[in-house]
Amino acid sequence: MKGVQQTRRSVTILGATGSVGDATLAVIRENADQFDVFAISAHQHEEKLFRLCVEFQPEFAVISSPAAANSLQQKLKSHGVLTNVLPGLSGLERIAAHEKTDIVVAAIVGAAGLQPTLAAIKSSKRVLLANKESLVMAGALFMKAVQQFQAELLPLDSEHNAIFQCLPKPSADTLVHHDLHAKGISKLILTASGGPFLHTETALLSSVTPAQACAHPNWDMGKKISVDSATMMNKGLEWIEACWLFNLPADKVEVLIHPQSIIHSMVEYSDSSILAQLSHSDMKVPIAHALGWPDRITSGVKSLNFREMSKLEFLPVDEVKFPCLGLARQAFQLGGVMPTVLNAANEVAVGAFLNNQIGYIDIANVIELVTSDYFASQQNLQVESLEHLIEVDIESRRLAQLSLGRFDKPGHRIDRQSNNIREQSDFALKSEACEVGCDP
Repeated sequence: MKGVQQTRRSVTILGATGSVGDATLAVIRENADQFDVFAISAHQHEEKLFRLCVEFQPEFAVISSPAAANSLQQKLKSHGVLTNVLPGLSGLERIAAHEKTDIVVAAIVGAAGLQPTLAAIKSSKRVLLANKESLVMAGALFMKAVQQFQAELLPLDSEHNAIFQCLPKPSADTLVHHDLHAKGISKLILTASGGPFLHTETALLSSVTPAQACAHPNWDMGKKISVDSATMMNKGLEWIEACWLFNLPADKVEVLIHPQSIIHSMVEYSDSSILAQLSHSDMKVPIAHALGWPDRITSGVKSLNFREMSKLEFLPVDEVKFPCLGLARQAFQLGGVMPTVLNAANEVAVGAFLNNQIGYIDIANVIELVTSDYFASQQNLQVESLEHLIEVDIESRRLAQLSLGRFDKPGHRIDRQSNNIREQSDFALKSEACEVGCDP
């Protein structure tokens, strides 16, 4: 806490120009006596990365393209800033694994965050995980690496961080929970806001625009995550992540809609006690918890005033309106590479929606088409290696791009029967034969 002498810790932020990066830097400003920004990265926001380099004077900055890296390096040099600029994936992996880095904030959105996050894990860092796709794509490999290299893994998603705060003290060193059932946990309850379309009639969703989908009622997030929240795919990915993070079977993780986003998740114990974490819907709260853990540091977020709360509501999920949650559960239960296929299809579909290539309701349709086609075409779904998962990701994106052509215009799907997409009964039949190699 402030006023207590502590060793300064160096922080690397992968995805410093996004919403999680912004919130992390805000918390660091609040606790400037405890943290140094060692390295930061951005995909392509060169101007914002430049401003952050001027403010925090990190040792390294990383941006995607060599041309942008050279441009940024020259600009920093002309302003007397000594930050060394690196390009691309190799640069990300270097700063994530650097010996001077104590804490790595993994906040790159999507599959692009997997390899640099694993580089941090394999270098035994404390990793603050906001990149849920790392666990969705490579859950078994990822958690095995956490234990093998004795990394410290702390969740940054508000839901998973809330669960972490409500659990007993975790296992030493890795912070991984090995057997929550033995510690008296009977269920985890992930809360979901329901997004901007919670009370919108299902029949009206075909005309939804990207601007409407990005207008989240409670949270300020990037476009991709905002659309995922609107479709509830974000909650599907978080559900998969929770199963891996907390080592519980799928039927012990529940999703419940809580429109006010005050209770961020709950843990039910075998004596029927339920512990919940409450705060304003601001990412600075879980970030401050994870940065300071096991101590508490200032988040800069105001306290809750219970006198101002008129009600706290809880609702079941309508999976007709929000089919993406069911698609995520199905992919996880099929196991193997299927969550990787799901994630890739979703990223392509959301990108197409944001570019007005497909309609809002077609996001789920594209995901269903791709996962169905991929499942029907493969004899073996086992995860063989990280390289194998990357190949699956590339192939799934190719299939997703092709599937966009099955929609004649946004919101209007061409007859699926003419494309030989197999029926749901086929999906269920083959899933029964998918045993050890597909079981997550």
